[in-house]
Amino acid sequence: MNFRFAIISDPHIAVPQTIWNRSNRFHLVEVSIPALEVVLEHLEQINLDFLLLPGDLTQDGEPENHQWLQQRLETLPFPVYVVPGNHDIPTLLPTEQSIGFQDFPLCYRQLGYQNSQQHYYTCEILPGVQLIALNSNQFDSHGKQLGCLDEEQLAWLEKLLPDVRDKLVLVMIHHNVIEHLPGQSRHELGKRYMLDNAPILLQILQEAGIKLIFSGHLHVQDVAYEEGIYEITTGSLVSYPHPYRILEMQAKRGGNWELKIESHRLKSLPGWEDLAKISRKWMGDRSYPFMIRLLTGHPLNLSMEEAEKLVPQLRYFWADIAAGDAVFDFVDFPPLVRHYFQQFSATNGNGIPDLIDNHATLLI
Repeated sequence: MNFRFAIISDPHIAVPQTIWNRSNRFHLVEVSIPALEVVLEHLEQINLDFLLLPGDLTQDGEPENHQWLQQRLETLPFPVYVVPGNHDIPTLLPTEQSIGFQDFPLCYRQLGYQNSQQHYYTCEILPGVQLIALNSNQFDSHGKQLGCLDEEQLAWLEKLLPDVRDKLVLVMIHHNVIEHLPGQSRHELGKRYMLDNAPILLQILQEAGIKLIFSGHLHVQDVAYEEGIYEITTGSLVSYPHPYRILEMQAKRGGNWELKIESHRLKSLPGWEDLAKISRKWMGDRSYPFMIRLLTGHPLNLSMEEAEKLVPQLRYFWADIAAGDAVFDFVDFPPLVRHYFQQFSATNGNGIPDLIDNHATLLI
């Protein structure tokens, strides 16, 4: 059996009256609705079996944004499955600005959440193909948001997996389970994008023979691999380079599958004819504080004076990371700093470019 599906991640939908302005935000929520409409128009023209949205569906959990998206997705001619991101349920209890934790499944009852009392679910989306949609948003006793799976959900997952062992299983979750950046799980700037108990989930999935995870949150195009599992994270539709993916699965002999990944980018929109140029510049204009923290923090620990000299050359570093398949070599940097940034390149263990973040064919 062969099938085709798409991924749109972190669309951060914001109807006009909800858009807020912050000088440091990296993403252009102003284009969230026109961008989504263009992508959906494309997807409706191809023979698509289903669509996955791995979280951050809305700007910040606003009821009107959830309502707009839910109603729009339900008009599509193919099934759509969603999970929440940290922006979708930013508070445990509802406020004037945001839905509460218990409200999310109610918003998306036709988009995976048939059990409105549970924030995670599973369903057979095609014969022999099982989707496991996990919720990586939790709250501690003080109401602080966490990125992890609770014990109840882990127990549910462990009980479920033996029943789907003979199927192709697709796991969808917002937070990253496998590192997509060097030292991501330990670095102060990267670890908040990782699932707090990622090693536990990864072990459970490995023991069950799961091969595919689809995530978002990081706003980058990246394909990571660890001990038999590929994690495909998709960049944000409202951040440079405004990507989405179309994937094809083809059954091969011996029970294997071939996954073909194609990535598409929005380069222009009505009123935003130079969207790609504008959003790349937007990201570069806001990169200074981020890059200073990266240079002065662990493991580089440069002085502010040293960091200031290097920052201009790193203006578009994060934009290039977000685009995927970047290869870096800052030849004018001190040797240790140069080596550090080379680690972010899309290369294999031998330093040879391995460009699979946007277009690839993987044997699963």
